[in-house]
Amino acid sequence: MALQQEYFSIPPITRAYTTACLLTTIAVQLDFVTAYQLYFNPELIFKKFQLWRLITCFCFYGGMGFNFFFNLLFTYRYCRHLEEGSFRGRAADFLYMFLFGGVLMIIMALFINIVFLGSALTIMLVYVWSRRNPFVRMNFFGLLNFQAPYLPWVLFAFSLLLGNSVIVDIMGIIVGHVYYFLEDIFPRQQGGFRVLKTPRFLQWLFHETSRRADENEARPNEGNNVPFGAGGFHWQ
Repeated sequence: MALQQEYFSIPPITRAYTTACLLTTIAVQLDFVTAYQLYFNPELIFKKFQLWRLITCFCFYGGMGFNFFFNLLFTYRYCRHLEEGSFRGRAADFLYMFLFGGVLMIIMALFINIVFLGSALTIMLVYVWSRRNPFVRMNFFGLLNFQAPYLPWVLFAFSLLLGNSVIVDIMGIIVGHVYYFLEDIFPRQQGGFRVLKTPRFLQWLFHETSRRADENEARPNEGNNVPFGAGGFHWQ
């Protein structure tokens, strides 16, 4: 069962999240549930206690189509790159990044009319990966070469060209930068300290002890020349 072996070789958080996104979309496609039961609605969450919406609003990208496959591919690629790269052996810290980003997006969504937040979470993952791999070269449809830190802005421009709402891209970039600043920049400044300390119960959940790489050690790069989409997927 090569497919089964490949599936279980995916790191646990990447596997769990991408599977949840895929199954949620299939369930909507087959009419087991409707999108109206999944979207972010503060009134239904806090007054009707439909708490599952806090999770499902991150797991649905829309019906089967280009937008769904595009987002799922990017989520899988960059989530896996992070989990196997700079978060290797630190699953608790990685899950805490998800929780931090999700909570911040939910707070922002209280003031912005956005009902599904999965695309913003994808952009956040891309942003954090791109800032931790500044020397990786990327390729856009074989036409444009650029360094990894420009990837979130290329995706932003791509959304703009397709006529999509760029609010979710902006939200993802903002949340990604907040996490990157608090985790990678501020602790290394004079007088700085680590703000985002992973709770002990998450470390217990993954049977981990708190492990922190030396602050002077460079973040590992996942490659030197990566096509747009990464991981060998050519957008040509």
